[in-house]
Amino acid sequence: MTLKLPKIYPITDREISGLSHTEQVRRLIAGGATLIQLREKRQQAGDWFNDALTAARICREAGVLCIVNDLVDMAIAIGADGVHLGQDDMHVAAARRLLGCGKIIGLSTHSIEQLEAALREEIDYAAIGPIFATSTKSDHEPVIGLKTLLNAAQTSGNVPLVAIGGLTAENLPAIFEAGASSAAMIGAILSDPERIAVIYRKLGQNAL
Repeated sequence: MTLKLPKIYPITDREISGLSHTEQVRRLIAGGATLIQLREKRQQAGDWFNDALTAARICREAGVLCIVNDLVDMAIAIGADGVHLGQDDMHVAAARRLLGCGKIIGLSTHSIEQLEAALREEIDYAAIGPIFATSTKSDHEPVIGLKTLLNAAQTSGNVPLVAIGGLTAENLPAIFEAGASSAAMIGAILSDPERIAVIYRKLGQNAL
């Protein structure tokens, strides 16, 4: 069964929001989020485990899917619904063996060649980017642009495709016009932490 992704795919970030992952999750859920990725690039897993555990519990209680970035072992430990893997993370086949067939696995790609390879794996969705320049990841891959996104959407077939990288309210229409299933957003949602719920709800409404 094909995974149904929300139009706006929110990703937590403590540095941008100034909030715990738990508090970000609360505000995103208040805004109508149905899937949230927990992403922590600066702390060791043990340092934010309790935060992630609580965030995952809140997601479960609200019927919201919780995805953990990179860390398969943490995803298992906190009872998350799946993981999002990068090109340098655990191989999809190994993650699938550990997680089982009922969990979600997403995989980041940065080119059509990587996307084609990803589609041969047992993934539930693929992400591609950065579509535009982004400030939320200092070591990001080269910008691929809308033309490559269009090609990627045609290549992905029935596998949901998430666009990521430099996405804003202004360029969202072009993302969906190019064929993306979902738009992963961080800074555009979290940079005004007091308005996270309002911003997420508005982005979702505008994406319909």
